[in-house]
Amino acid sequence: MKAKASSRFLSLALAAALASIVSPALAQDPGIAAANAAMQANMMATQAAMQAQSDAQAAAATFQMQMNMANTSSASYARAATKSVKSYEAGIDPEKIRAHVQFLSDDLLEGRYPGLRGGELAAKYIATQFAIYGLKPAGDNGTYFQNINFVGMKVRPSETTASLIPKSGAPIVLKFADDYTVMNETLTPTSDIDAPIVFVGYGADAPEFNWNDYAGIDVKGKIILCIVGDPPSSDPKFFGGDAMTYYGRWTYKFEQAARMGAVGALIIHRTDLASYGWDVVKNSNTSEKTFLRDDKNPQLKAASWIQLDVAQKIFAASGLDFDQEFAAAGKPGFKAVELPIRLQAHVSSDVRSFQSPNVVGIFPAYQEPLKKGKTPPSFTDQAVLYTAHYDHLGFKAGMPGDNIYNGAADNATGVGMILELARSWSHMRSVLPHSVLFAAVTAEEQGLLGSQYLGQNPPIPASQIALDINYDMVLPIGTPMEINVNGAQRTSFYPAVEKTAKAFRLDIVPDPRPSAGSYYRSDHFSLSRVGIPAFSIEPGTLFEGYDRAWGVAQFKNFEDHDYHNFSDNYHSDWDFSGNAKLIRFGMDLGWQVISSKKPITWNKGDEFEAARLASR
Repeated sequence: MKAKASSRFLSLALAAALASIVSPALAQDPGIAAANAAMQANMMATQAAMQAQSDAQAAAATFQMQMNMANTSSASYARAATKSVKSYEAGIDPEKIRAHVQFLSDDLLEGRYPGLRGGELAAKYIATQFAIYGLKPAGDNGTYFQNINFVGMKVRPSETTASLIPKSGAPIVLKFADDYTVMNETLTPTSDIDAPIVFVGYGADAPEFNWNDYAGIDVKGKIILCIVGDPPSSDPKFFGGDAMTYYGRWTYKFEQAARMGAVGALIIHRTDLASYGWDVVKNSNTSEKTFLRDDKNPQLKAASWIQLDVAQKIFAASGLDFDQEFAAAGKPGFKAVELPIRLQAHVSSDVRSFQSPNVVGIFPAYQEPLKKGKTPPSFTDQAVLYTAHYDHLGFKAGMPGDNIYNGAADNATGVGMILELARSWSHMRSVLPHSVLFAAVTAEEQGLLGSQYLGQNPPIPASQIALDINYDMVLPIGTPMEINVNGAQRTSFYPAVEKTAKAFRLDIVPDPRPSAGSYYRSDHFSLSRVGIPAFSIEPGTLFEGYDRAWGVAQFKNFEDHDYHNFSDNYHSDWDFSGNAKLIRFGMDLGWQVISSKKPITWNKGDEFEAARLASR
């Protein structure tokens, strides 16, 4: 009990010390300042004692393993090292995960919104933990912080207008939020559009499926109109069958439209194809939206969604049958068509520039010191990377009652898990055959932006990161008997994942909602886009001591009531044993990655294989 208590005390005392640094307003209160000073002193003493004990244990293990490395065969060393990894896996402590989650979801952090005080405090807390565990800084200028320039864009509804102008007939005036949403990706206070609309079906250019909705049409300076989702298919080899590919995601459709030179895009919403209702679109696109300031990719002046009935009006005003055009768009041989109707729009936005960091640390690969005069051998790293996003949705200023999106499950859990992983890996830090990286990323809730930046600016070359393992929103409700590792099956590492899951008494279950394109909705996707094999580890719905119906009900209750809501709070009765099991599983996989003699590859023909080959 003493070890558990000291761990919780360390986290909370450190939080108080950091709070006095980040928030001068708190320090101005003499009582709070005195309490902070006392807690900071106690924190330093506790930290020193714990670190001394940890260092002693790590040094002893390191010495023994170095002796093995120097005096035994490589096979004997591998067996000894694996045995040490197993012992540190066994030492992973659910209560240490709890301590991190309890602090990161505290009201003090105000929902951890990027660029605000709570987000900054969370980043400093994570960096401090990295330092305690002996991780080397892997951010900017010798720090743990990979600072990212962002721009927040919030539409001014009263100053934003949009109308459809048919070649003949009266204009169709659209109502912001009810009929459409819009974002100006060019990051300017205003943008004006007056351009013809081109219907491009599903807006996909997929050469591997012999499909190009942009063939034979020039959309430069125009507005594209497209359908959300993939062309319909029941063949897994054609647009994934029932599973959504990235071509179906709204992010791809905006990106491709901009690459083709369009100035705007209208995505037709339909609930069954999007897998979410219009309220989700409206809520996500009428508040501030965050963009990377230094993104070099082409951007749209108007990135818009429209309601299904608005699309029907567009086709009716163009003299075309909507249902026929919709059906034709899903069949081979579809041809894009410019419609006799224009979009006239004025988009006015509040523009806010800010910074928010990824927090990045590394245990570098161990390389035995060379004798004087010897030439260092060439070394190509094959690192394992662990990721989790630390940001959440912030708070609603001026709202009475509970107005903080604390994000305890989403995603204080994932951050707590990679922090406990870092502590466990720290005991091996002097004898690693390849590096172990940790990244707590920002702005996931804004569209995977922190991980996108990390993928484009990795601390070591992307070609030298063998695998990314991501943790996102792991409910602390007990010990899972199943896992979802969606994406792992696309890599050469999958047989090892299967074998290890069996050893951990974990059945691998498929993605429960393949049509929703879940693989493209978490931070591992940003790493896969630059070629790094990547997947998340998530529990299934079957837990020890319960039937499946119980697990299904737990997840449904969270999604219905707590997900992205003020009620996603820490609960003292949460059971973190399952979170600990999933990071033991992740540590075991990580050791196999960095001790493997073969590189991990994407399966031949996978959509990310080309990016991997290019990175090398």
